[in-house]
Amino acid sequence: MIKRLVVLQLAVTLIALTSAAAVKPGIEVLRDHGFRELQGKRIGLVTNPSGIDNNLTSTVDILNEAPGVKLMALFGPEHGVRGNAHAGDAVGDAVDSRTGIRMFSLFGKTHKPTAEMLRGIDVLVYDIQDIGCRSYTFYATMGVCMEACAENGVEFMVLDRPNPLGGNKVEGNLVEDGYFSFVSKYAIPYLYGLTPGELARFLNEEGMINGKAKLTVIPMEGWTRDMKFRDTGMPWVLPSPQIPSPENAFFYPVSGILGDLYIFNTGIGYTLPFETFAAAWIDADALADRMNALNLPGMHFRPINYKPFFALSVAVDQSLQEVHGVQTYITDPDAANLTLTQFYFLQVIHEMYPDKQLFEQNPKRYAMFDKVCGSKEIRERFTRRYRVDDIIDYFNKDADAFRARSAKYYLYH
Repeated sequence: MIKRLVVLQLAVTLIALTSAAAVKPGIEVLRDHGFRELQGKRIGLVTNPSGIDNNLTSTVDILNEAPGVKLMALFGPEHGVRGNAHAGDAVGDAVDSRTGIRMFSLFGKTHKPTAEMLRGIDVLVYDIQDIGCRSYTFYATMGVCMEACAENGVEFMVLDRPNPLGGNKVEGNLVEDGYFSFVSKYAIPYLYGLTPGELARFLNEEGMINGKAKLTVIPMEGWTRDMKFRDTGMPWVLPSPQIPSPENAFFYPVSGILGDLYIFNTGIGYTLPFETFAAAWIDADALADRMNALNLPGMHFRPINYKPFFALSVAVDQSLQEVHGVQTYITDPDAANLTLTQFYFLQVIHEMYPDKQLFEQNPKRYAMFDKVCGSKEIRERFTRRYRVDDIIDYFNKDADAFRARSAKYYLYH
């Protein structure tokens, strides 16, 4: 009985803290307005479990109960509306058991709402917590939804949320012709430094979607560009299974590209998703010493030895054997080049184990690796000598220009 009381008290304390959050997400601002932007309209909602207010109430339930608003349909991205599908799994259409509202999948037969799905809808509303990285597919879902609305005469509304990396982190080259895919949908950098609402404005006004949507963004209140997610005081609901905390949003770009080679374990299947570089044949202590000797700004590494608890595939890096490597620590996210960290790791591993032929182990993964990088140039230049010096200029070439180009769409300062 005592233990139960402690748990209940903790829950009450957490709710009280989140209610006093420094930042209000778009859904709360919309509610404060009395839903005036949606009055008398039939709406569809694109969301997942991360679409919540600061008391953890789902946007689905808020809009379903909103006076003067008719919630007609739900649209689920990768992982589904209720978050019950694994990464990459196709999701079928269904009915939401809580509300009885029909649910359409945008990660099955189609990524884009069809005219039939949008029939009878006046406004399609989008509310998902993104992580500010180009290979994380929710922003692509937002873009194709906006395009579908433009094509079918439906209004599009974004209920804005923070970029957990802050609003100033821009890294990587633009996607090039031939390498566009759902993990590299638009010509933006790998880390793009915009909130969902700002990115929607950019895509819409810069002609990156087919047509031009009638777009409304409901901005947050209290957010500034220097805020990381922990600064907001908002509760975090994992937007996908391997992003259990806002810190994982920082680690995702540290190892996410490397994971597509299927050679190393990056903490997936263990308790540290995207936080490790490991394999059965690595000397953990030697690797940590060499990585730290690089003195990478904002990064530190410690040796780690572990055995994954589960495997996502039969690939080499997903086996359940014991692995050895380093755990990454981000000591200064503003100073660190998060994305290039994995290439420094490949550089050091090549120095330590020159016979491993890292990229040749799974050549079928080249296509996905290149799509995530947005170009074949990164892989081809890097594998000539396995030196970051050979790619750093190319990797950084578009960041400043994109930052200047996108600044006109900022909603926050």
